[in-house]
Amino acid sequence: MRKRARQTTRKSELINAAIQTIARSGTLDVTVADIARQAGMSPALAHHYFGSKDQMFLSAMREILRRYGVTVREALAVADGPRARLLAVLDSSLGPQHFDVETIAAWLNFYALAQQNAEAARLLRIYHHRLRSNLLAGLRPLIGARAERAADTLGALIDGVYLRRALEEGAGPELLDLPRDYLLAVLAEA
Repeated sequence: MRKRARQTTRKSELINAAIQTIARSGTLDVTVADIARQAGMSPALAHHYFGSKDQMFLSAMREILRRYGVTVREALAVADGPRARLLAVLDSSLGPQHFDVETIAAWLNFYALAQQNAEAARLLRIYHHRLRSNLLAGLRPLIGARAERAADTLGALIDGVYLRRALEEGAGPELLDLPRDYLLAVLAEA
């Protein structure tokens, strides 16, 4: 049992090191040796656990997505009614825990990797599908046939907020209000 716990700890350390190293470089042009050095391990051990830099980064994104999923599920568990569910999804998606420099850099690189890596593209599709599904669950009872278009727009606004925060240093907190403002306007029209 101790060996398994040690392996889990090492993998977690490498995942965190991958996120930190990629954030520091701002690109996926880092080596397994760079990531292993950040984790205080040998490159051979990093290769043993993950096989490649892409696999290490995909594991890091799975961890970021897992944390995001926990945040959403916790918020939905206490949300009462469709409107509260929608606001819970938005607040969870745009919470400060998702906007640290490392997480934003990981997301930006994840989008780029999804253009050329089938596994990254699959993870991104799963994320988009779950976000859309959560939004539709709240929107359908409130706005009926307009729900799909509103869910797609909200998803695009959330993704846009991440991209803007990643690319623009001066992107202020009002940027985070755009998806909520849109949602409230759509609900007011209903």
